[in-house]
Amino acid sequence: MKVAPLGDSAVLVTLGERPDAAVLAAVEALAAALGRDPLPGFIECVPANAGLTVFYDPGRVARKEGGAPYDRVTRWIGERAAATAGQSPAAVERWVVIPVCYGGDWGPDLAAVAATHGLGADEVVARHAAAEYRVSAVGFTPGFPYLTGLPASLHTARRPTPRLRVPAGSVAIGGVHTGIYPFETPGGWHVIGRTPLRLFHPQQRPPSLLQTGDRVRFRRITAAEFGTAPPP
Repeated sequence: MKVAPLGDSAVLVTLGERPDAAVLAAVEALAAALGRDPLPGFIECVPANAGLTVFYDPGRVARKEGGAPYDRVTRWIGERAAATAGQSPAAVERWVVIPVCYGGDWGPDLAAVAATHGLGADEVVARHAAAEYRVSAVGFTPGFPYLTGLPASLHTARRPTPRLRVPAGSVAIGGVHTGIYPFETPGGWHVIGRTPLRLFHPQQRPPSLLQTGDRVRFRRITAAEFGTAPPP
């Protein structure tokens, strides 16, 4: 475990080199332990990929054996990490199935991804939909899930030139991840499909459909099942 200050009121904790299954489990277990046994001044813990960020109020952190608030917070994190070493998260895994209409106007980059890997478009869809994913981080825009578990045969470098507009609901591949755009935004990932699901509801708690640690599967649907025609 590595810890480093992130400004004067946060600690960045790194638990591994990459977000594989074991590291993600350790991140989830530590995040749960910190939430169960909060230190005075603790604000929140944000897990992402191979680590997490702990935010705190320096003025409320109780001093113990002298030292700055940062030192007290890092000792607390170290104690909780030692207590949870080797443990699995206590929470029951939550599975979310995402319906996707692949290719055509819904997935304009599907053919290019297939050509890059010497595959047919249907084979790309089959491999993408057959895999099981885990949400390793939520960021970039509110509710955007970074999903680990993309088959190595589909790893695709980002587009050399990002699009100025990627439609909301677009399912895309960027490097070793797949993800879903919750809003229409610029983006440089390869869009292979689109989901009719809305991923972010600001009036709900939590507002994001997908949370770090969730398990995800994709289910292929037809344009008719999507329920609307693609925009021109």
